Amino acid sequence: MGTSKPQPPTSFPDTSVGRLDSWKEIAAYLKRDERTVRRWEREGLPVHRHMHKKQASIYAYKAEIEAWWSHGCQRLEPAGASRPGRPVILWFLAGLVAAGLLVFLVIEVGVLRRARWARNQALPEIARLVDQDRSDEAFRLALQAQRYIPNDPVLLRLLRSFTTPVSIQTTPPGADIYVRTYSASDKDWTFLGRSPRVNIPVPWDHLRLRIEKPGFGTLEVASFVRPNTNFNFTLDVVGSSPPGMVRVPGGPFQLRSAAPVVLGDYWLDQYEVTNRQFKHFIEKDGYQNHANWTHEFVKEGRRLSWEEAIAEFRDPTGRTAPSTWELGSYPDGQADFPVGGVSWYEAAAYCESAGKSLPTVYHWYKAAGLGIPSDILRFSNFDGKGPTRIGARQGLGPYGTYDMAGNVKEWTWNESGSKRYILGGAWNEPRYMFATEDARLPLDRSATLGFRCAQYSSPPASMLTRPIETLNRDYTREKPVPDSVFSFYKSLYSYDRTALDPRVEVVDDASEYWRREKISFRAAYGNDRVMAYLFLPRNARPPFSTVIFFPGIHVFFEKSSENVSLEVLEFAARSGRAVLYPIYMGTYERRITSSAVRQTPEEVVQPGGACLPVGPKAGRDLVMQWAKDLGRSIDYLETRQDIDSHRLAYYGLSLGAVWGPVLTAVEPRFKASVLVAGGLPFEKLPSEIEPLNFAPRVKIPTLMLNGRDDFIYPVDSSQVPLFRLLGVPGSEKRHVTFESGHLPPFQPIVKESLDWLDRYLGPV
Repeated sequence: MGTSKPQPPTSFPDTSVGRLDSWKEIAAYLKRDERTVRRWEREGLPVHRHMHKKQASIYAYKAEIEAWWSHGCQRLEPAGASRPGRPVILWFLAGLVAAGLLVFLVIEVGVLRRARWARNQALPEIARLVDQDRSDEAFRLALQAQRYIPNDPVLLRLLRSFTTPVSIQTTPPGADIYVRTYSASDKDWTFLGRSPRVNIPVPWDHLRLRIEKPGFGTLEVASFVRPNTNFNFTLDVVGSSPPGMVRVPGGPFQLRSAAPVVLGDYWLDQYEVTNRQFKHFIEKDGYQNHANWTHEFVKEGRRLSWEEAIAEFRDPTGRTAPSTWELGSYPDGQADFPVGGVSWYEAAAYCESAGKSLPTVYHWYKAAGLGIPSDILRFSNFDGKGPTRIGARQGLGPYGTYDMAGNVKEWTWNESGSKRYILGGAWNEPRYMFATEDARLPLDRSATLGFRCAQYSSPPASMLTRPIETLNRDYTREKPVPDSVFSFYKSLYSYDRTALDPRVEVVDDASEYWRREKISFRAAYGNDRVMAYLFLPRNARPPFSTVIFFPGIHVFFEKSSENVSLEVLEFAARSGRAVLYPIYMGTYERRITSSAVRQTPEEVVQPGGACLPVGPKAGRDLVMQWAKDLGRSIDYLETRQDIDSHRLAYYGLSLGAVWGPVLTAVEPRFKASVLVAGGLPFEKLPSEIEPLNFAPRVKIPTLMLNGRDDFIYPVDSSQVPLFRLLGVPGSEKRHVTFESGHLPPFQPIVKESLDWLDRYLGPV
């Protein structure tokens, strides 16, 4: 056996770099064969074995090996040497003890050094990355620091500020899970471990998740995570699923003003049908095979024969082909571009030839996942320059589809009068068309019209395939209730001004900008108590003007308000105003837990919905409890000498903006209101909580701040109707839209909000 010493590293590196994960790696590091280093384990080679894993699963740290090697262990006795005498054995044992102590000290010094690095370098860097909205980098660094200081309070507080716990299960288990934020690049994937994973932190953001397991198809999906979300993914054995399609789980589904439906599991093309695929359809006599054409042809109210209809399907050179082709073929270099210029009939025939169908409007929208984030729009083709290769823009949907936003519009099954729905928007349209339904005559062959197919295990129910007249609620055809009726509705929100029994539960002076008081007082109903957090600014003198906050939908799915933050209203406290954050019924510790009335996050957050975490009847009671919680919060503020109760403003974000018109119409003590990312809901609600009936009774100056591409509450069908209905003079209401999705950009709304508060509450 040779005695040349390998060259280990000169310093103790991070364990992710300095770890050897197999006998092969250890042997290569020591420049020996595996048999030798396995024998050296009996001589004290520091090798670790994974707990709960098979015996052969080992690892070692380079630093420990170096320490062992450096203290006499490199000159091991060759096999067959004579047994040493007693003094030699004692010296040898003493040497082993000394070496063990030294190894222990080296490890301890390394642990302390890494802990010091985590506290002194990693934590400030994580805070900086979070402030810069660089969640992926902050998350990876936080996971690394957590290995060295797992219970550090500063680290835990930082993690809570930008992550949320989720659970991920797969069928079958044992799949590798990776995550990155939606806008990050491929280099930013972070490994979360193998399924199942329970209550693991992930960035609180719009995420991409990738699930991998040998022998199964890789799954990549997008999701906006909410606290305590439970993900359940089904993996399919390679070759067992329809080629080029993704699985979409069924379940209850409601689309805007349409009636609720129940969908079965189904498959949908991952990408739009391409020129190459449609060319194959033509070459297989798709146009000539009568079996593919199962629907009656109609043009301008007149039925066409099959021969007359086929004659309609010509390219500019007279060949039977899409209208965007020439000489019966697609443009050079565009084989993998989506086919465009096909009628509804051609799209339906193609799907029929493949044993598939055009998706219904319900199945299309379910797969598109019109949720809160608009990130998909930034990764979709609305450039106005023409179609692009499928998947090139990385606009990923919640079930693994691409390009459902933009590129080409996509035909669906359902009729609307004499037309058929075509969804998703096209490359030459505004981005808001992703969430805006459109319908065209079925013989329309415009260049931007394409499709993708669905496959069902059984034919969809008739209620899914029947005509849909409209998906939007037309507020121009509806009128608010008269004053006599509204007077009765308003009386339902009144309450007895009983004793508050106020308490200051906890005082937190940690912030340099404000003092936070956790308070509680008796609710106006039952034996409940309302909790609230009062943020008192340090840079102004009392009595303070105060902004009362109503947050977004996420508060229904969080269990504790202990770490509640000011969210978008930090600017208000830092500018010298107090902020009150009540814990409304149904949120945080007061959340609804009865399975009989509670809905899932997927059921609550629907495009244009009222975002009630319960059904309509329980929702009516809940909205009235919110109004009473808000009123009792103002009652409490009126007891404090450090609050100017004559200068109060309502500030609603998303959910709080939707219900702002109801809450400010029944509460006369507000002097101004700011509604961020709100609008009128599309579903019909009980008349006594219907925002349509309350908006004309809002008499305080109201500022609306919205995104132009908001596909939760679109501009024309939701935002503008609300603005017009508000019962304040035109000079005292303002509607500002920004180039964004559901949530407007932060800095512009700060300026608009501060100007509005200064104008109607007075400057600080």
